[in-house]
Amino acid sequence: MVSASERIEDEIPIWRGAVEAREHLFARRRPDDDQLSDIERAILRGLFDDEPDFEEAVRRIIERVRVGGDSAVREIAAAIDGAAPVSLVVTEDEFAQARSEVSPDLVSALQHAADRVRRYHEIQLEHAARSFSRDGLGQLVRPLARVGLYVPGTAAVYPSSVLHTAIPAQVAGVPEVVIASPAVPAGDGTATVNALKLVAAEIAGVETVYKVGGAQAIAALAYGTESIGAVDKIFGPGNRFVTAAKRRLYGVVGIDAIYGPTETLIVADDTANPELVAADLLAQAEHDHFAAPILISTSEALARSVAAQLIEQTADLPRREIALTSLRNRGGLACVPDLDEALAIANEYAPEHLALVVDNAHQRIGDVSNAGGLFVGEASPEALGDYVAGPSHVMPTGGSARFASALNVGEFMKITTVVQVTDALLDEIAGDAELIAHAEQLDAHARSLERRRRDR
Repeated sequence: MVSASERIEDEIPIWRGAVEAREHLFARRRPDDDQLSDIERAILRGLFDDEPDFEEAVRRIIERVRVGGDSAVREIAAAIDGAAPVSLVVTEDEFAQARSEVSPDLVSALQHAADRVRRYHEIQLEHAARSFSRDGLGQLVRPLARVGLYVPGTAAVYPSSVLHTAIPAQVAGVPEVVIASPAVPAGDGTATVNALKLVAAEIAGVETVYKVGGAQAIAALAYGTESIGAVDKIFGPGNRFVTAAKRRLYGVVGIDAIYGPTETLIVADDTANPELVAADLLAQAEHDHFAAPILISTSEALARSVAAQLIEQTADLPRREIALTSLRNRGGLACVPDLDEALAIANEYAPEHLALVVDNAHQRIGDVSNAGGLFVGEASPEALGDYVAGPSHVMPTGGSARFASALNVGEFMKITTVVQVTDALLDEIAGDAELIAHAEQLDAHARSLERRRRDR
């Protein structure tokens, strides 16, 4: 007879020891996926009359938008999204219609979230790099002139992503912030962007929303079309076509980051509440099949209780199959000897979200070196950070937290260094510069300096 504990481990894997935890965790990170589905191949056949591979399809979409502008964007949108808006820009009437479709309570909740996100980034700006001038040297810190925010989703809708990208840009002082988001059929033969996104855009103060998604949106923002103005930098995650287009267009336009599947890693000890730990893992797991919900615990009893809770809590979860698939294939539970080992593995994994649910969690903040966002204590669940905590929920994934940061006001700014040297300082330092220039066989560099000193 199979015991209940064995049935649990059939559903939710539990790894024991640091070696086994590392082996499974890092093997489960999703590799680049360049295989096209049958549906995607059919769509691409309709667009191109043949079957290009993934990278070639992205290249062709970008080139078609670069050459064809609005008409190409509409043609691609009709094929991929099933919606080809006559106007690619959301109108005032569409904003008004969106307001009428969203409940006052939800508008109030979005406004509350926006206020907290704005306040956090205003505080962040107070501590960000500033312009300065000292002893003839300095820097100018200036916001970017025009940025484009990509907000994905047709079936799943994320108004929070609008707030968490647009508001940091505005706090940084960007004068023009625009949004691109896929349109959906409106039922009367037209197409528009989901009402929740438009209401969030209004609350965030974004006046221009483009009704276009996918790789074609990234290409349009990079090159510009008749209706869509080119931007200086593009922000926001999307599907693999969006990601591939961002990677290909880097240099034509600024790119914030290359995002992968979402991740939450919880480090917990025997003081943690297994019901809440399981709830937090499921909040991550329900995103999609590729989400990574991970527990590293110093207590096997806790891990087993969490596994049982995961089975119990998914019984009536609307996205049950998605959550269980991500837990089985991308997540998991690990037991390690002590907290130091748990944190060492967490830092190696460098997750998008790292939650510390341990005794005196605040005392362990200094032991975390690699994480997009850190959530300290049982009262600070990652789900709160997705909406109203304050910091942007756009964070590095796939281990890039080793070198990248959560979206912040600095990403929307640029630094121009300033050199304003006096004659006295020139006499003091130019000789060394001349020696280095000659050593590099860049004689014109040296002569530029020598002539200044000779002519005085």
